Amino acid sequence: MRIIVLGAAAGGGFPQWNCGCPGCRRARAGDARPCTQSSLAVSADGERWVLLNASPDLRQQIQATPALHPRGLRHSPIGAVVLTNADVDHVAGLLDLREAHAFTLYASPDVLGVLAGNSLFGVLNPDLVSRRPLDPGATADLAFPDGPAGLSLEMFTVPGKVALYLEGEAPVLDAEAGHTVGLELRQGGRRLLYVPGCARLTDGLLNRLHGADVVFFDGTVWTDTEMRDAGVGSKTGRRMGHLPIGGPDGSLAGLAGLRAGRRIYIHINNTNPILLDDSRERAALAAAGWEVAADGLEITL
Repeated sequence: MRIIVLGAAAGGGFPQWNCGCPGCRRARAGDARPCTQSSLAVSADGERWVLLNASPDLRQQIQATPALHPRGLRHSPIGAVVLTNADVDHVAGLLDLREAHAFTLYASPDVLGVLAGNSLFGVLNPDLVSRRPLDPGATADLAFPDGPAGLSLEMFTVPGKVALYLEGEAPVLDAEAGHTVGLELRQGGRRLLYVPGCARLTDGLLNRLHGADVVFFDGTVWTDTEMRDAGVGSKTGRRMGHLPIGGPDGSLAGLAGLRAGRRIYIHINNTNPILLDDSRERAALAAAGWEVAADGLEITL
């Protein structure tokens, strides 16, 4: 299994277009590595690829990734897309895949229902793009329009919330329904776990993560109030459906006993100091055996 990190940042990317926080200023000055919005590309053979989420930066990510370049006048090695939720930073890139290209789209019934209710996504020709619902807890062999992808997939619910634009007056937080899922991909005994959004650790989630060859986990914020403390927003991490990394009840402490081949934080907000190589928070992660995702990181299992 070959894995490429297309984007490591949370919504807005790093630097975020309208943010002047210290981290974003350093990224613009060339003193911190920029990141596009969160997505992975996964392949069983290095030739045909499955995207895990389709970020608004997808065109830029494809351009930066030779493995995803066309090999002919009209061609793409992208054969499938799997969605973890309906957030803008995970579905907007689907609109970049509208130029008469066939692929298979997998998501929970809840997320596919959101797409079906938005006429903008009608630009994905149903004769070319097959939308396949996958119930959380069910396992499916992923398929491209012309044959098997060589990977099996299981979606599983994780505590989270609906997308921001669906919240209404009283958003449901920390729900375990099909609006937020994690992904487990398997090939020949190898296991990849991708959980870019998680509001709370559960026993079931901890049990699932143990023993994986690589875990990509929600690294949105270091502290629950960091956006408020930085003066760039009013919402807490938990209000946005993201468990903070730091603190006695954060994910770093909660996952301290996790046995996995590689443990990597992804979906990192521009205010999170782990994006800075010289931060004490980055050093704390390294001391605990965690990595920080970066655009272009490649892993072969």
